[in-house]
Amino acid sequence: MSTLMPDIANHTTAQTEGTLDWVGMSNIEMPIMLSSKDESPRMVSAFVDAFVNLKEPQAKGIHMSRLYLLLDELSTSNELNYQSLVALLDGFISSHQDLSDNAKVVFRFDYHLRRKSLISGKQGWKAYPVTITGRLNQGKLSVELAVDVRYSSTCPCSAALARQLIQQAFKESFSEKSLNLNDVYEWLGTTDGIVATPHSQRSVAEIKVNLGNEAIDFPLKDIVDLTEDALKTPVQAAVKREDEQEFARLNGQNLMFCEDAARKLQHAMNQVPLFQDFWLKINHLESLHAHDAVSVTTKGVAGGYQP
Repeated sequence: MSTLMPDIANHTTAQTEGTLDWVGMSNIEMPIMLSSKDESPRMVSAFVDAFVNLKEPQAKGIHMSRLYLLLDELSTSNELNYQSLVALLDGFISSHQDLSDNAKVVFRFDYHLRRKSLISGKQGWKAYPVTITGRLNQGKLSVELAVDVRYSSTCPCSAALARQLIQQAFKESFSEKSLNLNDVYEWLGTTDGIVATPHSQRSVAEIKVNLGNEAIDFPLKDIVDLTEDALKTPVQAAVKREDEQEFARLNGQNLMFCEDAARKLQHAMNQVPLFQDFWLKINHLESLHAHDAVSVTTKGVAGGYQP
């Protein structure tokens, strides 16, 4: 003899009445087949947040299992792309008729890209932390891509100070000698010649992009390529000696404070019409100081991202 199991969420009212902005689940672990522009679909290990609002003040709660099952169907029977993200948000709301009219889903994962070395042509994998956030607010859609890109930054101030020390060392070594090209050449290849080097540090560009309504896919690789091309000194994967030497040259030719990096990337992002709005945070993880140097900027859209 079967018995009906109680459904408290459906058949009881709230102890205290009130609407809620978001109710749902966070850090759901599941594999997701991700489809991104110009890349083959690939499996990523994602952490997912799923929410709807609770607009009915007397309702006891939402049906969290319905959100989970819609995510599970995406994980097992579909690919995550722009279109399926919109359908998922629609499903969140339609599964909560009379309870919800807003939905949000967040996917966090590492996205791996094959990257070629600077000179040798060797290739290796690089992981880029990515967050995809979709919101459907009373029929209004918002899709945001967030990507972290790591690079190297060499301080212009320390480069100038190092050059001054090298000049002084040169003057001390050759002030009483007649200059001989070969002697100077050999001297420059010693630690006596290069008595100081500028300090550089691993740095991170945190990028958020609000895609326009004309978007049809996730341009993850486009964002990475644009960032690395603008900043010139991305961290490397496979490296031979000739690649390391070229990396040193690129650092020397692209000296930058965090302000320089932010302006370079801001200019590059402004050239892409698809990026309806963007937010940038440049982090130079200082090797001289115990703190970090940071710059933040936005596209400056009215009602858009705030610094």
